[in-house]
Amino acid sequence: MSIIYFDNAATSWPKPPEVNKTIQKYLKKIGANPGRSGHRLSVEAARVIYDTREKLAQLFNITDPLQIVMTKNATEGLNIAISGLLKSGDHVITSSMEHNSVMRPLRVMERRGVELTVIPCDREGLIDPAHVNGAVKKNTRAIFMTHASNVTGTVMPVADIGRIARERNLVFCVDAAQTAGSYPIDVVKMNIDLLAFTGHKSLFGPSGTGGIYIREGLENKIEPLCVGGTGSRSEVEEQPDFMPDRYEAGTPNTVGIAGLQAGVDFVLSKGVSEIKHKEDNLVEIFMDGVRDVPGMVVYGKKDAQKRTPVVSFNIAGMDPAAVALELDDRFNIMARSGIHCAPSAHKTIGTYPQGTVRFSFSYFNTQEQIAKAIDAIRKISRRKK
Repeated sequence: MSIIYFDNAATSWPKPPEVNKTIQKYLKKIGANPGRSGHRLSVEAARVIYDTREKLAQLFNITDPLQIVMTKNATEGLNIAISGLLKSGDHVITSSMEHNSVMRPLRVMERRGVELTVIPCDREGLIDPAHVNGAVKKNTRAIFMTHASNVTGTVMPVADIGRIARERNLVFCVDAAQTAGSYPIDVVKMNIDLLAFTGHKSLFGPSGTGGIYIREGLENKIEPLCVGGTGSRSEVEEQPDFMPDRYEAGTPNTVGIAGLQAGVDFVLSKGVSEIKHKEDNLVEIFMDGVRDVPGMVVYGKKDAQKRTPVVSFNIAGMDPAAVALELDDRFNIMARSGIHCAPSAHKTIGTYPQGTVRFSFSYFNTQEQIAKAIDAIRKISRRKK
């Protein structure tokens, strides 16, 4: 029995064939350290990174590719934004649906004197922009918010909140780990100042890749998380103050970035709208198929177009970890169970501390796989009786 992989919110698999080919090509034909030497292979390695920035800029409607800092994941990008921007005495706003990649850095800053307001979301995981606006104080510095929950898939009204941030002169940082590549993102129209993204999910790149977009001018207000060798201004012992070198210390994961470029090329060639349409269809088929399963509870928005292809559920009377284990052992279905690194989100939707079973689909899943999953859930539900 072939594996059915429904854990794409953790990391996407399989990747487009072009990603594997590009990684192999880089290792065989380039392999040098970008920016550290003047020979042709070093120059070619640097070109790989710049070309990747250009592709990402095209995807997110970013004017200057050099405002994109390459990181090893969205978490690193969020840490750059949170620890580099906030100071003692600042006030910051976030939502109750955040991943620990936002919550934990904010809690660290809270211990350092930053005031934190967590806006409660409703039971579907949606925030009310009016509540965000009402939480703004004289010392509010920024709003940090997920674009879509990794638990419910609920898409936040980012454009509305971005408008509030711009009107109130606040920095707006969006965690796009769950949406980059599978949901339209326009940093200009959405008034996004900082956009953290990961490469290994819906951008179809390898793990160890990601980045953060920093709106021009904000780099002067955000301290680097890490300093060191950049290959530029090597004659001085101070970190360069220009983008993106200010935040890119140390040898980068160039082979991973090459793979990321191939993943982004795939997304651009298919189009985010086409990818989203297919994934929405998979969600609709699944949710329709389990609607009458006894004891089945599906969390989040019922409208597939208002969520990412993430579906969390429970079967009444059954432990989600046991359900996920049975899905793996009996049906070869790979899912994730538990808290999903988002305890606040589970408290919001009422599934803390046991968590949920989470299916997360991707462009490479099929309707046949969805049908098999529906059948598996029906069999597990019947066994409960």
